[in-house]
Amino acid sequence: MKAGFIGLGTMGASMAANLQKGFQTPGNTVLVHDVRKEAAAPHIKNGAVWMDSPAALAAECDVIFSSLPGPVEFEAVSYGPTGILAGVRAGAAYFDLTTNSPTTMRKAHAEYEKKGAFLFDAPVSGGPKGAFTGKLAIWCGGSYDAFDTWKPVLDMIGDQASYIGPIGAGSVAKLVHNCYGYIATAAAAEVFSMGVKAGIEPLAIWEAVRQGAIGRRGAFESMTDQFLPNKYEPPAFALRLAHKDVSLATALGRELNVPMRLSNLALADLSEGLNRGWGNRDSRAIMVLQTERAGVEIKVDPQRLTEAMEKKRG
Repeated sequence: MKAGFIGLGTMGASMAANLQKGFQTPGNTVLVHDVRKEAAAPHIKNGAVWMDSPAALAAECDVIFSSLPGPVEFEAVSYGPTGILAGVRAGAAYFDLTTNSPTTMRKAHAEYEKKGAFLFDAPVSGGPKGAFTGKLAIWCGGSYDAFDTWKPVLDMIGDQASYIGPIGAGSVAKLVHNCYGYIATAAAAEVFSMGVKAGIEPLAIWEAVRQGAIGRRGAFESMTDQFLPNKYEPPAFALRLAHKDVSLATALGRELNVPMRLSNLALADLSEGLNRGWGNRDSRAIMVLQTERAGVEIKVDPQRLTEAMEKKRG
């Protein structure tokens, strides 16, 4: 079997190295390409074969991986006389590990399909440390049957490779993950700046918050209680009480002249919830306001939620 890896940057270099470790069985070969040949030197030293172009690499490979900065680089690697599409074999699978645009991936998928090849958007999460240790989530969008065939190879790169849905689904999941993270980062900076300006030492705030309900539970764990099943009664914490708490926090911010942009947006939704008569519903009922604005309904069958949670624990 021959596997190709394109893009040997901070993340790609480690993932390609782990692929090589997994491909040590005699007869298996890893082929590599990068815009900088010197980036491939450690891989070549360990037995990888250098290829001069993505097309040349694709012509030899059963499965291809790429780790690139973004959509522009993905298109450069895919299209043109030296791109993957010019050389890809029928039946080959191509997993793009880049954080990419779902629209870009869906458009490219049609072109790979014409060649009889399977394209996956397969972004990863775990950072450079995870890429080095193999502790990576890999979220795949594409053909389920092809994913199932190649999962043992994906497992050489990351320990949490999962099928998300059709082409584009992996990219959507990654964008949800990353955007949530940066919103949370902005929110943490906002409330911590208020706390510090109120005279509390930063480490003391961190230690206190870490011991609270939010600090003790994973960011997405609580979504299975109210949001995903669309069940806000009986309340775990009443909306009217949340409105009181955020009102007090934003009032403190005004006293201290601390900008509280995200907090005030949350307060506006809590106020709308009160005006709708939701005071005794769970405070997370304000999430319904956003799903209404987006024009979607989110309601997951409780049995599926139970199975998903048991699978995670397993």
